[in-house]
Amino acid sequence: MALLFPMKKPIAVLDLGTNTFHLLIAELNEDRSINEIFVEKKHVKLGEGGITEARIAEVAFNRGLEAMQDFKRVIDQYDVTEVYGTGTAALRTAANGQNFVDQVKALTGIGIDIIDGDKEASLIYRGVSKAVEIRGNAVIMDIGGGSVEFIFCDEKNVQFKKSYPIGAARLMALFHKSDPINADDISALHTHLEEQLADLKKNLFLYKPETLIGSAGAFETFADLAIRKYGLRDRDSESGYRIERTQLQSVINDILLSTHDQRAADDKISPVRVDMIVTAAVLTSYILSHAGVRNVMLSTYALKEGLLYEKLD
Repeated sequence: MALLFPMKKPIAVLDLGTNTFHLLIAELNEDRSINEIFVEKKHVKLGEGGITEARIAEVAFNRGLEAMQDFKRVIDQYDVTEVYGTGTAALRTAANGQNFVDQVKALTGIGIDIIDGDKEASLIYRGVSKAVEIRGNAVIMDIGGGSVEFIFCDEKNVQFKKSYPIGAARLMALFHKSDPINADDISALHTHLEEQLADLKKNLFLYKPETLIGSAGAFETFADLAIRKYGLRDRDSESGYRIERTQLQSVINDILLSTHDQRAADDKISPVRVDMIVTAAVLTSYILSHAGVRNVMLSTYALKEGLLYEKLD
């Protein structure tokens, strides 16, 4: 049941992703915008060492537990009324995912709801729709470590949504074998995408989205690289930011030609994305080649903001 507004106290929401755990402590302002009280992310890399084997490796498992205990200490410092947590691809596909959730509950008292891909896509849409003014047909793309969600929508409705098991960490473990990534690796990855995304290509033709909206994650990196390369205005604290399709493709091409050391030295690429940004770039380029989108938008809101609005709206 949604909580009544206005709230006297903030709530905490947690998004436990394959790469990154997010904590947001916030409330809604009278205009329904988010008042962020505390925001933190930890690059847990829960999928490292086990994502292709449907398990959470011991080292990653322990990193996740430590992160959750740190988050609990932060939450206890604030006058929080409720705590809501979601687990996505890594937890729902790992044989020991429920064991992780059980240990988090025992150590912190925080309950984590492992959600399916359809629910994940719904929460992403709710978050993105609060950050970006959607005009005409659009497709939202959320690149996670374990899965990627695509949501076809317009100003009023979701037309189609689906989660695909082609997250950047998963693709990296399977296909990124060279440095810089070579044509053979890219070709093998494209073949895999052809198999996985057959119905998506049909929907791109059916709905003909004019705008691609990338939510958080890799698209923040793409935007920051484009801002530097083209001298664009800083995005500051904006929840939505527009870049040109040609600018996006250009920075993707730069990423595909770069080495690990070059990316590691780039202050616009966070350490957790140094290698995963390559497969994210291949995937995004593939989508651009099949979608006739004219516009590209970044939404800094994604699942955790969607969860916040679900609980407070």
